[in-house]
Amino acid sequence: MHSRDFRLALTLDTTTGLLRIAVTDARGESLPSPPADREPSLDAESGRGLLPVTALAGRWSVEPYPPGGKTVWAQIGGLQP
Repeated sequence: MHSRDFRLALTLDTTTGLLRIAVTDARGESLPSPPADREPSLDAESGRGLLPVTALAGRWSVEPYPPGGKTVWAQIGGLQP
């Protein structure tokens, strides 16, 4: 397993109850994609991070973080229409 620096930001909108979680790291070349219909194999070293995100988040996406990183964010909660 490789270690790397990252930044975690949590933002809560108390008016709407919406929680935004954003994780930024320097590895812009390694973009996440939605989990496949099947789970990763037991010996896979990656591919599990977005399983809980897609299960819990109303929305999530990836944005470039110049000069070469990325930010993966997810929104959870919020008032129901």
